This record gives sequence, C-alpha cells and structure tokens, in this order.
Amino acid sequence: MISTQRIVYCTNPHCTDPVNTVGNRLCANCFTPIVYRYVWAVDSKKYNLEPGEKIASRYEVISPQIWLDTQPIVIPEAQEQLPTDILPYLRLHQYQSHVPHVYGFTRLRPDSTDKILLLENAPINDKGSLHPAITDVWEHSTAVRQVYWLWQILELWKPLSDLEVAGSLLVPGNLRVQGWCLRLLELIKNPNTVSSLQQLGECWRPIVAVSHTKVNSPLKKLVKQMCSGVVDFDAIEARLNQILLSASAELPLTLRTFGITDKGQQLNRNEDNCFPTITDSKEDALIPKVSLVCDGIGGHEGGEVASSLAVQSVKLQIKALLAEVTQQSEIVSPNLITQQIEASLRVVNNLICNANNQQKREKRERMATTLVMSVQIPQSIITAANWRSENACELYLASVGDSRAYWITRNYCQLLTVDDDVAKREVLQGRSLYRKALQRPDGTALTQALGTKEGEFLHPQVRRFIVEEDGILLLCSDGLSDNNLIEHYWRDYVLPVVTGEISPQEAADSLIKLANQRNGHDNISVVITHCRVIPDYLAIVSPKASDIEVIEGETPQEEPELAESSQALLDLRLSEDEPVANKPSTPVKKKQLRNPIVLLAGLLLFLLVGTAFGLLAWWLIQPKSFNDTCKKLPQEVQGICPPY
Repeated sequence: MISTQRIVYCTNPHCTDPVNTVGNRLCANCFTPIVYRYVWAVDSKKYNLEPGEKIASRYEVISPQIWLDTQPIVIPEAQEQLPTDILPYLRLHQYQSHVPHVYGFTRLRPDSTDKILLLENAPINDKGSLHPAITDVWEHSTAVRQVYWLWQILELWKPLSDLEVAGSLLVPGNLRVQGWCLRLLELIKNPNTVSSLQQLGECWRPIVAVSHTKVNSPLKKLVKQMCSGVVDFDAIEARLNQILLSASAELPLTLRTFGITDKGQQLNRNEDNCFPTITDSKEDALIPKVSLVCDGIGGHEGGEVASSLAVQSVKLQIKALLAEVTQQSEIVSPNLITQQIEASLRVVNNLICNANNQQKREKRERMATTLVMSVQIPQSIITAANWRSENACELYLASVGDSRAYWITRNYCQLLTVDDDVAKREVLQGRSLYRKALQRPDGTALTQALGTKEGEFLHPQVRRFIVEEDGILLLCSDGLSDNNLIEHYWRDYVLPVVTGEISPQEAADSLIKLANQRNGHDNISVVITHCRVIPDYLAIVSPKASDIEVIEGETPQEEPELAESSQALLDLRLSEDEPVANKPSTPVKKKQLRNPIVLLAGLLLFLLVGTAFGLLAWWLIQPKSFNDTCKKLPQEVQGICPPY
C-alpha cells in the first residue's frame, strides 16, 4: 500500500505525540532528536517494490533494497532459532566499522512465508542513498586513501576467510566507501572454490592499473606477486604496510589535544580520569601523541583510584614503548605494536587486580576501570618521494569496557570502538541479535574492565587508524556517549572545531554542558584531538621514482624485536623531559639553500616599499590626520613630510 504522508515516530517512550513528518530533525512535541534508521533489505529486489510502499506497517521503501524504519523504537522481528546463514554477521560484530549488523526479519505480507533479512549499519548515508562503490571514486582519490582501502580489505581477508565469506571482498559493487572507511554492503558466501589471494590479486588488478602515480608502480608489483602465488599472506601484508606508511608519511600531521572531566549532576565524586587535562604540563613528551579516558568502577576510593592508577601506569608503559619504537631502524609491523599495547594493558590490569587482592576486595567491591586510548606511533619512514619523515600518520586505538572513540569530519561521524557489554557477548556467541540483546536487563552490563580479572583473561580491542584527512578524534566515557549524544549533536558541538570556528577546549566545555543537561547521571570525560594534514597536492614531491619494490621471490625482512617483558617496561623510569620522537625530518638529499644576504636584502626592500606605499595612501585618503601626526614629529624629521 502506498502511503500518502511520510511520517516517522519519535523514539522517546514518554512522548505524548510521537508522530513526526519525515525531514524533522527534532520531535515537534518533546524535542528528542529524530532517528532515521535506514536498513538494507537482502534479496528484496526481486519483489519489484515501489518507493513509498509500506512494509509491515513500519518500513517505508526508499528504493527496492533501502528501507526507512519509521518506528525505530520498536524491536524488529527476530526468529527464535537463528538461521545458520546469518552467523557470519554475528561472529563479525566487532568489525562494525566495515560489516553491517543483522537488524531483524520481516514479511512482505502477514500471510507470506518468505522472510526478508534486514541489515542495519549498512553503507547508507543519512539521505537514504548508498555510499559510492570503491570503483566509482578510486581514480579521483588520493594515493594514501587508495592504499588504505586496500589495507582494510587485506585486514578483513583472514576473518572473513575463516567464516567462508571472503567472497564478499571479491565483488567490486559490494565494496562501498565512506571517506577513509571501506564498508561491505552484505556478506557473500564463498563459491564452491575456496577464495585465495590469487583471486584477490585478480580483483585488484584493474583498479590498481589506474592508481595514483605515487603508488602505481609498487602496487602493480604487489598485485603481480599476489596473482603469481609466489609470496604468502604475511609477505603481502608487510609490503602493503610499507607502501601505506611511505605514502601517508608525506602528510605533515599536526595534533592539538584538550581533555576535561566532570562529576556530572547526580554524583558527589568523580571516578573518571583522563589525559591530557589543563593541569598536565605542556612539556610532557606524551602530549599530544597520547590521549586517554578512564571511567572508574568500584565506588569511593575504588573507581577513582583505579582510573587514576590506570592513567599514570599506562602513560609510563606507552612512554617506554614509544622510546623503543624510535630506536628501530626498520618499520615495526602493526601486529607487533598491537601485541605490545595489549601486553602493556595487561600489566596495568594486573596492578589494579593485585591491589584488589591485597585489600581483599571481592565481587562488586573490586575496583576497576574502563579505558579508551589513542597513541600516535613515531615511526621513521622513507616516503614514496624518497625523503625521511619522523611524523607517521598512524594512530593505535585501544579500548576495554564501554568508553568510546569517534572519528568526526566535515561529512560524517563514525564510531571506532565496540562496547564490551553483555549484548556484544550474546551476538558474538551467536545466541541473539544485537537489538534484542540490548533489551535484556543486563544488556549494557560490562563483560570486561581493567582490574576485574587476571591479565591473561583480558582481551583489549586494538586497531590501527591512519589519519589522512582533517578530523576530530573524540574519546569519551559513557557519561557523554549515553543516549547517542555524540551521534545526534556532533554537527553542532564538534564540527565547528574542524571548520576552525572554535577550539578543542571550547568544544570540550560545551560537550560537558550538553551531557549534564541531557544525561547528567554519571561522571563525564572527553578528550578532543584535532588532527590536521595538508592535502596531497601540497605534499613535497621528488622527481625521483619511489624506491619501494616487490622483488620476485624475495622474502620479507625480519621484524625488529621489542622488549619481551611488559613488566620491564613498567619498571623503566624515563625522564619527563626526554622527547619521545622529536627528531628533525632528515631529507635523503639536502637541497641547496639560497644566499641568506640576498634573502635579507630582499626582505628589507620589500618592507621599505610597503611602508612608502602605506604612507602615501594615508596622505591621499586622510591628509588632515596625516599632517596632524607629522606636526608631532621632531623638528629635524618634519622636513620629510609633504607641505601642508
């Protein structure tokens, strides 16, 4: 049936008049932000649905496979026995940046036996249109972004292969992109033959052929290796990582960070902690490379002690890790850095856990803390243009618990972390759909935090993020992220930082006020890092061809080893004023400098000419003011003034 009026319902369960016209940003009755949840209807194209049709009295058809859920507060229909073909979606829940979630099922008609699978978090924009396919935007994208997309495909290859859905990465139309982020439209079961790196190489061959000139040659050689089957996955991964870092290192990344924490409206104490804050020394070598938010658990002298201990010990651990990375002559692989960050967090976990054991804290009395952290890794990289950069654009994000990280640009807001809660556990174990699991009384209860168990049972989420465009990295505790405040208000409160209208400090202060007004039930912490890069066309380019090559049959160089013991890192005491990575950029070939005397003479001539023109303009436009000023000059100087 065709609907004559486009309506969407408010998600506030207490709203007395929830009916709103599509297009409203806020509910006309209670001013709650309107949720526009678009879902992807798998295999619904065969039903020839027309735009405007209503399915199950709630889904408005935008296009045959894109539907708007006009009643997002209502839990979608789910089957008691979940079909096995949706299990890969559930197992890949932690890859939410790239893989959609199962939203639910529906029937076209009440008497129909066919159920249509609905996916949320699909690559659909806020206007109800698909994000572009990778092939549509590839040729006009920057070198860094092109390689970054390929890197994300390679990252997904193993987990998707394990679930026999790696074929999802071999269909160009299924690969959609939202800025930096590669997103899958749906999961596609592998054909009878097992997907291989050779097939992936053949899939990459046509797009790599028209890749950016900076990376064209090394990418073609890499694809040739993949198609030949000579080199294994680890070697391909190492080569692609080298190409990615060499391209991104040409972008002169600058970071500007500010953090703040507040006790909220309903609590008498603050168990949150963050870094950096206004009280931290500007000379701290970790600023602005490291940002941290910890949300303490365990009540007075519990949660606040745990969060404070976590911040201080993590800083010490990361300072030691960064110092080691700067000493490496070869590129340190993402896998090795990830392992070291995980090991560092387990050491911090054990410090809090041991304190609990010594104080005989049991069950709910045990102090603990969530953590979300960003670390810029200071690798020394030879760029694609053959000069050395000390300003790598790779950040590592680590999280434990439900404190979050968001990436915000002029065009979108993306959640980068996944909450460690009961709902996530139920989905990963294939027992429930996410929306249904959230309805459990304990759906949002944490399943892990620093300090609750021994480190061997801790499983931090660590991922690498390449900064290749201007944006805001926002870390926060759930006092701010609850009720989707960031998703609803990022345009008003965070976007102005990207556009240069306000500072990170002003944005952080405003977000604290917003959280106190809209939430206020918990402590609130936020750390905002403004990341800026110069576009590719302003990057330094050398006419010399890139030295990055993939040689037939060559084995990758052995990875440098970092410290074996994370406890040794904890015991290491570094001077507060010891720089982590402040080495000046060293070009491979020095350029000849101009004669400084000539430069100085030119500058003086420019100043004299500019001053003369300025005085002449003043005399012509305001002669009375000019002459009055001349009269005040010493007698010997008045001779240079024009006659009155």
